[in-house]
Amino acid sequence: MKKHTRSLRFTVVSLATALVLMAMIFSFGSVTAVPVSAQSACKVDYKLVNQWNTGFQADVTITNNGSTPINGWNLTWAFDPGQQFGSGWNATFNPSGSAMSASNVASHWNGTIGANGGKVTFGFQGIKGSSPATVPTYFAVNGVACSDVIPPTATSVPPTATNVPPTVTNVPPTVTTVPPTATNIPPTATTIPPTVTTVPPTATSIPPTQPPGGSCSVDYTIANQWGTGFQANVTIKNHATTAVSGYTLTWNFTAGQQFSSGWNATFSQNGTAVSASNPANNWNGTIAPNGGVVSFGFQGTYNVNNPKPTNFALNGKACTGGPTPTPIPPTSTPGPSPTPAPAAIFRVNTQGRITKDGQVLPVQCGSWFGLEGRHEPSSDPTNPGGAAMELYVGNTSWVNGGQGSGRTIQQTMDEITAMGINVVRLPVAPQTLNPTDPQGMAPNLKNHTSVRVPTARQALEEFLVLADQNNIEVMLDMHSCSNYVGWRAGRLDARPPYADWDRDQYDYYREDSSCAATLNPPGVTRIQAYDETKWLNDLRTLAGLGTQLGVDNIIGIDIFNEPWDYTWEDWKTFTEHAYAAINEVNPNTLLFVQGISATANNQDGTPNTITQVPHGDEATNPNWGENLFEAGANPPNVPKERLVYSPHTYGPSVFVQKGFMDPAQPQCAGLEGDAAGDADCNIVINVPQLRSGWEEHFGYLKDQGYAIVVGEFGGNLDWPRGQASLRDQTRWSHITPGVDQIWQDAFVDYMVDKGIEGCYWSINPESGDTGGWYGHAYDPISNTSGWGEWRDFDARKTSLLFELWGK
Repeated sequence: MKKHTRSLRFTVVSLATALVLMAMIFSFGSVTAVPVSAQSACKVDYKLVNQWNTGFQADVTITNNGSTPINGWNLTWAFDPGQQFGSGWNATFNPSGSAMSASNVASHWNGTIGANGGKVTFGFQGIKGSSPATVPTYFAVNGVACSDVIPPTATSVPPTATNVPPTVTNVPPTVTTVPPTATNIPPTATTIPPTVTTVPPTATSIPPTQPPGGSCSVDYTIANQWGTGFQANVTIKNHATTAVSGYTLTWNFTAGQQFSSGWNATFSQNGTAVSASNPANNWNGTIAPNGGVVSFGFQGTYNVNNPKPTNFALNGKACTGGPTPTPIPPTSTPGPSPTPAPAAIFRVNTQGRITKDGQVLPVQCGSWFGLEGRHEPSSDPTNPGGAAMELYVGNTSWVNGGQGSGRTIQQTMDEITAMGINVVRLPVAPQTLNPTDPQGMAPNLKNHTSVRVPTARQALEEFLVLADQNNIEVMLDMHSCSNYVGWRAGRLDARPPYADWDRDQYDYYREDSSCAATLNPPGVTRIQAYDETKWLNDLRTLAGLGTQLGVDNIIGIDIFNEPWDYTWEDWKTFTEHAYAAINEVNPNTLLFVQGISATANNQDGTPNTITQVPHGDEATNPNWGENLFEAGANPPNVPKERLVYSPHTYGPSVFVQKGFMDPAQPQCAGLEGDAAGDADCNIVINVPQLRSGWEEHFGYLKDQGYAIVVGEFGGNLDWPRGQASLRDQTRWSHITPGVDQIWQDAFVDYMVDKGIEGCYWSINPESGDTGGWYGHAYDPISNTSGWGEWRDFDARKTSLLFELWGK
């Protein structure tokens, strides 16, 4: 078996992301969002987003129009008579009668407002009398007035007004984040999609009761429909004079309709009977009286017809106040729904260059990983052998005596964009999409609380929104069939034995985990069964995130990471099916398609029957994901303007190929991996031979007009020293560091010569076999506690990337 047994790539302790929870900013009725200044160095948008009997909610955005950042901010204003502060989020508040101030939070995570249009947003709930709340007329930031102009007064919203029309879909791109300690959404709440809102549960103190029959209505809107799938947004309205505390809404589908996944509720389906209840933590469990609403949404499938349900009941009592439902016929052909798709259109032009809205987009890309799952050590006190899904952000819970490093995702985005990055490849796993998967939640998260996100799904969505605000395109990478199996998977239904089953000095086996429902060896105790149907549904989910979140920065979907265990004919068929699924939901995004390897059917349940796969010269054995040898003569049936080939290739720090053997050592001919190290084989980087292999594996496709963006390349420039594993340091102690730098120099030269772009693995440094662009405090000998603590950019890798980008 030709093994690309990469060293532990996603290991040990880890961390998570932070920030960017969707704050819903909509216009309600005749409420006016008043820009208080258009000329001065600062501008304040004070939006009255909700009002009820004795309360109101305001969202406030400060914009820095100056040429220098504001480091530490304090906004002051005065309420009109009868209004006062209640509680808020994303700021530290100091009310004194009608005088009010809000400043950055104590941890300073949102303390800097960038120059030339940088923004920061906070919100609060206030108390008022019977008169409508009004917009203040004067604001000052750090004592300097934002305007000398008195704005018009906003008009009021009747207390019973419905909050958000159910078809609203876009989240404004300036929404900033809510940290886990914010008061408006409990830390365990799942992400709220942009079509949902609730009357704040603190608005009234009326004791809850069950609604009498007919005192509720349900607005069930089919917001999106494609092929055999649909998205529904559901709003329950309470017409009673008492609140509803804890809800369960029931209805019946018609035959052929099926629930798939949803948000903002706990769902259950038994036959055609469906129920949706407030989440277990009850964060949206109260429906206020006199027109209060709560909303949730879901995606489902159907066969022939997709009518709206007509028989809703709330807590067992029929809801009879809703509009008369009417069936919506299925679309005649698969395609996008009437709901607007993300505005940006990504394509490949005739020169094989990626464009956004018709303009060439140079791909200057790096991978930023963690959400696809990491492998915890067996000694981890909380999650031994776990597979926690959390973005690495360089701010762990143990650094600086538990105080954290202060690093945020925004800081990293500022730094990488300043260096030239405009695309991030973001790996995920199927489990990342599940907001209730325990491996994406506390107590398995290790980022500092100041940057910790409650769920992996929420972290994914927050990252996309924040990247959009920073003009970063995102390539979503379905990185495995399982957060446990991880990088080992070469197919959708991967099962043991895996490539690392026989490693010595090793703590990261996964022989107990499988993505297959059948043909598993006896040692498998954890099955996360995966197949084509589930995979295609996950791709649809990824494709729909742009519309759901109101962002236009999803450049494409890397449909499956390193499908090395398929033949080209198999993988070509899967690629065609993936295109059809993605195109149903989002016709504006691209498919990134990796190559295969030199063998297939290692993980199909018959490990002793392995298929050899054509790849050209036997001396140039491809890495996992590198082999596109057959694609030129037998391309997938995918429009060329939508297809990006995305091979992976690495040097000796990831895997010592047989092509790296020294011809002066005939005893080493044909050896690779650990066997070559045990034989004290030298490593020789034969650049002409490497270039010949790259050319026949994928480079020739560039000459045929295809877009090529190498999905992964990189490595540990100090291998077999530096961050290299102790097993590699011992086994390859006879090798002088520098061979991987020779390989990386040669590959970047080849890419520049061919006009090929790529995504460097990786931006963050926690990759065990490659390290990252950022330096790492971790050393497996002298500083094991430094895991997850980032250092400055590696100047040598910066030089490589600048050469690739022509800087």
